[in-house]
Amino acid sequence: MLDRLRVYSPPSFVMKLFPEFVWECSNEKILFTFDDGPNPETTPIILKTLADKRIKAVFFLVGQNIERYKSLASETISEGHEIANHTYSHYDVWGLNRKKINFEIKKCSQLIEEVQGKPPRMFRPPHNRFDLWTAATSHKNNLKCVIWSLLTYDYKNDLNIVKFAGERYIAKNSVVVLHDSIKSKDIIVDSINFLADQIEHREFQIGKPSECLN
Repeated sequence: MLDRLRVYSPPSFVMKLFPEFVWECSNEKILFTFDDGPNPETTPIILKTLADKRIKAVFFLVGQNIERYKSLASETISEGHEIANHTYSHYDVWGLNRKKINFEIKKCSQLIEEVQGKPPRMFRPPHNRFDLWTAATSHKNNLKCVIWSLLTYDYKNDLNIVKFAGERYIAKNSVVVLHDSIKSKDIIVDSINFLADQIEHREFQIGKPSECLN
């Protein structure tokens, strides 16, 4: 049996402590999000799979990866997805001083603006670790902090774990997080397809970022 200690959704008390954060969709639909890209090993296959499924998603990009693979960031936008801030260097921002947090967020936003001609509107802290300074700094930079309500653990590279998460915890208003990284490369296509099929089977709907996070 899968590890019962895994946390697939944020604890309710944490959600109450940060009511200004977005934890789930607002329209009873389900939103796909991807962290850590762009990545030449995974971004193209993710974009193709989403196109085949007619899914639009939010990609929370790392600034250093944007610098390396700017064309992939541009392609993500041209495919109709939204790109958002996941810090410049994917530091764990928990406990960082205000100057460093501000640099991490501001630098990534600048790189995104260079790619799409406008700043991002959303931010997600790496590893889902944040504190009051994180919240204040994201607000200072005009970013809505978007977390998630369903962690699939795809980075464990075990499709059975993803299936368990989808079968047990997917629901209306879920913000699903997957990863655009080497860690999930071997299972990411099957993960997307499985979750999309689960959503269809349950007669739920997949939403677009603009309608789910208004």
